[in-house]
Amino acid sequence: MVQSEHVATKYWHRLDDGRIQCDLCPRYCRLREGQRGLCFVRMREDDALVLTTWGRSSGFCVDPIEKKPLNHFYPGTPVLSFGTAGCNLACKFCQNWDISKSREMDTLGAAATPRMLVDAAKRLGCRSIAFTYNDPVIFHEYAIDIAAAAREADVRSVAVTAGYICAEPRREFFAHMDAANVDLKAFTESFYRKICGAGLAEVLDTLLYVRHETDTWLELTTLLVPGQNDSNEEIENLCRWVADELGTDVPIHFTAFHPDFKMRDIERTPATTLNRARRIAIDHGIRYAYTGNVHDEAGGSTYCHGCGTRLIERDWYQLGEWNLGAGGRCARCGEPCAGRFASRPGDWGRKRMPVHLASA
Repeated sequence: MVQSEHVATKYWHRLDDGRIQCDLCPRYCRLREGQRGLCFVRMREDDALVLTTWGRSSGFCVDPIEKKPLNHFYPGTPVLSFGTAGCNLACKFCQNWDISKSREMDTLGAAATPRMLVDAAKRLGCRSIAFTYNDPVIFHEYAIDIAAAAREADVRSVAVTAGYICAEPRREFFAHMDAANVDLKAFTESFYRKICGAGLAEVLDTLLYVRHETDTWLELTTLLVPGQNDSNEEIENLCRWVADELGTDVPIHFTAFHPDFKMRDIERTPATTLNRARRIAIDHGIRYAYTGNVHDEAGGSTYCHGCGTRLIERDWYQLGEWNLGAGGRCARCGEPCAGRFASRPGDWGRKRMPVHLASA
């Protein structure tokens, strides 16, 4: 197997005790020679901090953009999805743990330079490239190099991230992203500390920054874990904060947990919980609230906040009725729908197409 390229990074500094501190995320890993951070992909090598996974991927797939999930970013279009290995969180319920918690570099079986990825996206008719499966924050330099090449080719870049990143690298990262779905895992510090090994406050800072300081289109996802983060009180607090601090136009997706990784003793989230959360969001003024990981045509569709017309019908990821007019406005009453829309929807449907990059 071809080895991943090790590239220099800049978000670190030396400590008085001889260690190097990584300043990419609020975990602040402190490393001696040869040690890796918790993310596994950033390593101290030759007395500097390097990224060890530049140019390598754990796999590629063409997905509907709604699967990221992004419901207001060029609906119906295909997106070239890929990830690397590792993660800077330690979520006990991780749904992609075989990739994000991988400690085997053999996971990275495919070469993928930025130019290869952009060329593949163009050949496959993808309007965008998504950094997903594991958190792109940890392959910061690689993601930015890809996004820069994509922008030159009129291909959009999408980050699917937990948003656990420090202020300075955050500015650089989101300057290159056209859209982001940020995983707001809960709305208590205790959940973040005990279940994810991270912090809520730092994620909220990221959300505020992306929403108010960038042009990046933002959507949120909260995976509701039964008995852990699904109480009425917590969901109400989350929705109130989103409405007050981010605005009622930011879409939020409440998705179903399934038993996985280190939380196999908890039952799958019932659809009634997702519908309850969606209703709470709507009651708090959030205009675009969705359910996910369940078959729920009503909960997956987009409605006009002015007249109630169904603007975009979704059955799983398949688009149906389309009532958006010019400029993303309701064809019935003319009220604008927040998002990034083309003059007509894409027609990719719900297909998931694995891709071998060399033959894309």
